[in-house]
Amino acid sequence: MGHSCFKLKGKKASVVIDPYHKESVGFGLPKLSADIVLSSHDHEDHNNVAAVKGTARRKEPFVIKEPGEYEIEGVSIFGYQTYHDEVEGEERGENVVFRVQLDGVNLVHLGDLGQMLTKKMIGEFGNVDVMMVPVGGVYTIDAERAWKLANEIGAEIIIPMHYRTEKHNQEIFGKMAGLDEFLKVYGGEVRRVEEKLTVSPLSLTGEGREVVVFE
Repeated sequence: MGHSCFKLKGKKASVVIDPYHKESVGFGLPKLSADIVLSSHDHEDHNNVAAVKGTARRKEPFVIKEPGEYEIEGVSIFGYQTYHDEVEGEERGENVVFRVQLDGVNLVHLGDLGQMLTKKMIGEFGNVDVMMVPVGGVYTIDAERAWKLANEIGAEIIIPMHYRTEKHNQEIFGKMAGLDEFLKVYGGEVRRVEEKLTVSPLSLTGEGREVVVFE
């Protein structure tokens, strides 16, 4: 959905992660509905939970902003406290990394992660199928650390996020790196999809690393 916002749609439930305010990011959020909304931290480019409407299953989405373990509509969600910087939150505060288990797929969204993760936390993730990782630097880890972390986590599908585009508010995000910096570090073939990526346990091979970019 742009920036760091994604919608995960399973057979019985849907999840929106890190919806943003137009005033902060520079472009508008599409109309969204979901059973569950996750917000990694309380900055305006990640916390527009009020913009996400409910569904036929839930009149209002269940909102999660804190670390912990949750089970909603058959979706298992695990939140891990991390930091938005390398000095234990003194500069930019805390950040929640979310792991979502949906229809047999294990996904990790790193939010605005500003530090490398411990081996203990990575071990708690288990076998990660899909990870969304910030790559733009300045406010988060940069391209090189993002790729290093992707290899440490071992996700089969890696989706870069939180990088500069021409549509972004340049006053706020103009110093971030663009996507090309991360792709240069990766150095492999990239699969590009338009609006949707379909993933299931049967489509996952358990081998290698693949970078997927949304157009």
